[in-house]
Amino acid sequence: MIEVNKDNFEDEVIKSELPVVVDLWGPKCGPCLALMPQVEELAKEYEGKVKFCKLNVAENRRLVISLRVMGVPTFLFYKDGELKDRITGGDVTPEAIRERVEKLL
Repeated sequence: MIEVNKDNFEDEVIKSELPVVVDLWGPKCGPCLALMPQVEELAKEYEGKVKFCKLNVAENRRLVISLRVMGVPTFLFYKDGELKDRITGGDVTPEAIRERVEKLL
């Protein structure tokens, strides 16, 4: 998974040739940390088809605000530089992430 921040977000996410999943997480967010191994498995499974990125909300507050993210965990789904979908909070499960990834393909 690629770590994104304000400096590389546009290149890695907006300008990506592949669909992109952005995992917004926080170091003090228990559900985020619990999901991370499963998300990394999905990233391996979809390697070459979908790019998975993670964004630490604690280190990138301005970017997080500009993305209109109010809480974590939040997943943003991009295709062709456009935000296509998002899931947040209690709706975030590995199954929900996979379902949205399949819609991007």
